[in-house]
Amino acid sequence: MAWAEKRGPHSWRVRYRKDDGGFGTITGFTSKKAAEAKADEIEADQRRGTFLDPDAGKLTLAEWSVTWFDALDVAATTTAQYRSLARNHILPRWGTTRLDAISGLAVHTWAKKLRADGYAVATVTTITKIMSMMLADAADERLIPANPIRPRRRGRRRHQPRTERLWATPEQALAIAAQAAALVGTWAAVLIITAAWTGARWGELAGLRRVHTHLDDGVIVIDPDTGALHEVDGRLELGPPKTAESARTITLPPFLVDLLRVHLDSHDHPHVFVTAEGELLRRSNFARRAMRPATDGNLHRTRPRVRVAPIVPGLVFHGFRHSHKTWMIADGIPDVAQARRLGHTIPDKIQDIYSHVAAEVETRLIDALQRRWTTALATLSTSDGGTGNISELALPGAPTSDRRATA
Repeated sequence: MAWAEKRGPHSWRVRYRKDDGGFGTITGFTSKKAAEAKADEIEADQRRGTFLDPDAGKLTLAEWSVTWFDALDVAATTTAQYRSLARNHILPRWGTTRLDAISGLAVHTWAKKLRADGYAVATVTTITKIMSMMLADAADERLIPANPIRPRRRGRRRHQPRTERLWATPEQALAIAAQAAALVGTWAAVLIITAAWTGARWGELAGLRRVHTHLDDGVIVIDPDTGALHEVDGRLELGPPKTAESARTITLPPFLVDLLRVHLDSHDHPHVFVTAEGELLRRSNFARRAMRPATDGNLHRTRPRVRVAPIVPGLVFHGFRHSHKTWMIADGIPDVAQARRLGHTIPDKIQDIYSHVAAEVETRLIDALQRRWTTALATLSTSDGGTGNISELALPGAPTSDRRATA
């Protein structure tokens, strides 16, 4: 419902009923005819369901973000990431801007400046994606006519140099584990070895519990509901793994079954992997205290508590997952077996439904992993290997007669 009202000798306005029962006003008409034409247009749009309240777009992005985040239904870790990027980047620049005043060109210019300021392309892409989602939902709620952020079709294409992800050989993985043990304790070595020989993600191993560790059957289970440990706003909580396919059963090579038995006998915590103090693992702490020095070395430091040498500088914990994938490729393991073990989605839906991992393929995979362990252990046990720490670990399959003598 809309109508024209006279406000002065040469001034008219249009009043219209809003969805919330209130009334909106559009001013600035100099004749009754113009005001009535606008009122008729509003009524027609209201009947068609296409009317946009001009007042709605006056909402600032900061005000809309409160409603948007309240309605957001994604994983807690994703929500935390979105809130962090909005708080630190989006709202400082756009928080006081009205929704109807945000232009796509201005957003792309801002994104260009962020990249020029040194922010990673992936970070800037995520920031603009979040802002685009907020504006797309504002358009769906009829606050603005359309999402102003559109893909750029003109201008210089950005060709990002593709850097190959770092990975480790079995010998390097074992050497890193030995150095991590020297730095923070044997538990860190067991964690790294498990990561490299299973391909499990950080959260999956940090969240692994005894109840899902079936060593008599030689498997660990990534539970669909509580199979990963998530850190959200500083809190640690169990939740689902990354994807539905990530919920899986991972078969262990024999040496790892033995290693985990010894490890679980060393503590009584419900979680398989905890710190020496019996605390749940935090990725940042582990990276700073164990992963970074164990891979990068600390030769640049003056008198560290433990001196360690560089092995694969720059390798991150997720690199052990890439290493596991690389080993399986080298061992000729079929793609479907690789995908099932890593919890990856198979793009071909037909193949995903009808492909299975035969028992002999699983046996071949486990045998290959066991051989890689035996070879790596023999290599590092009979040579310095740049670590000097391997002899201090009680590892399954390691020589026992002269292990101390060669340290």
